[in-house]
Amino acid sequence: MLNRLAEAGLVEARGERKGRAWHLSASTYRPLGAKAAYVRQRGFEPLQQEQVVLQYVAKHGRIIRREAAGLCRIASHQARDLPSRLVARSDLTMQGRRKGAFYVHASKNMD
Repeated sequence: MLNRLAEAGLVEARGERKGRAWHLSASTYRPLGAKAAYVRQRGFEPLQQEQVVLQYVAKHGRIIRREAAGLCRIASHQARDLPSRLVARSDLTMQGRRKGAFYVHASKNMD
């Protein structure tokens, strides 16, 4: 049913099959006069998520994956890739391992 609504342009899917979420489309919000509600509901784009995480680390010194998920309103398994992208770009470095891992700005790395 949701796929039919998506084909009609009334809803949009976000995420992959396992973590897929559905929300009303922009064309549904527009006649209601609630364009800003669509943006709030849709959430952040990946680039915005990265900036939010970097700002959080700048203010608080470090971040864990669960905090990144909460900040960006994404599932924990989706948040796994977010810090990894920032590590790959050398913006963050990972400290610790597994459940004890956290991320800091690369310039603050003391190793």
